[in-house]
Amino acid sequence: MMVRALVVLLVLAAPAAAAAATADQVTRGLHLYGRYCSSCHGPNGSGQARSGSTRAGGGPARDQQVQAGLGPTLVGVGARAADFYLRTGYMPLKRAGLQPRRSRLLLGPQEIDALIAYVASLGKGPPVPRPRPERGNLSEGQHLFTQHCAGCHQVVAEGGYVTGAVPPPLEDATAVQIAEAVRIGPYVMPVFSERQISNAEVDSIVRYVQWAKHPDDRGGWSLGHVGPVPEGLVTWFLAMSVLVGVCLAIGTRLRG
Repeated sequence: MMVRALVVLLVLAAPAAAAAATADQVTRGLHLYGRYCSSCHGPNGSGQARSGSTRAGGGPARDQQVQAGLGPTLVGVGARAADFYLRTGYMPLKRAGLQPRRSRLLLGPQEIDALIAYVASLGKGPPVPRPRPERGNLSEGQHLFTQHCAGCHQVVAEGGYVTGAVPPPLEDATAVQIAEAVRIGPYVMPVFSERQISNAEVDSIVRYVQWAKHPDDRGGWSLGHVGPVPEGLVTWFLAMSVLVGVCLAIGTRLRG
């Protein structure tokens, strides 16, 4: 009887312990938010009103000038956006107004988990996605990536250039981060809703990007996988060499 009662108590206590751990995580995230994020995103993730003034901020030893008005509200963005920006190293920024770029993580895994928990607590928002690339179709993924992404990221996801931004290569992007980026639209990237690209199609895109990290270059040179420009240059160099050789041969025969 005593054993049964003990088991019942443990079962009842488990959810409470999990809730307490979550509350502790959110509290820790609040402190981290105040240290690294509030100077741009405002108190309680409320964002900042646009202003031309600048002030120091961004956390200790961050060495940055923060321009008020460049930190959007985080209320309702959910765990999805926080997970993407923190685990890619896009945030915290060294200076507000810079393009977020993949960089060394400033925070450890537990600190990132705490910050994500805090941002998710600010309002109802989407959770971290769980893509299933093994369910995707590689051919369909190539078609979708070419249609929606290759214009900026290049057809084999090596990155590129657009006005006012540098689309990054996707060689270090995880399956989760690719799925998050599709829905978030970081920096100048457009946001794609489920109506535009379904979750099943996201699985196919993720599968293609994973394949593109190590594509099959059988029968040719990779030339950096950056598209037709280097391929055209190589063609011209070879063609010019052949043309010069033919001209020299014809000239030699005419002299003879």
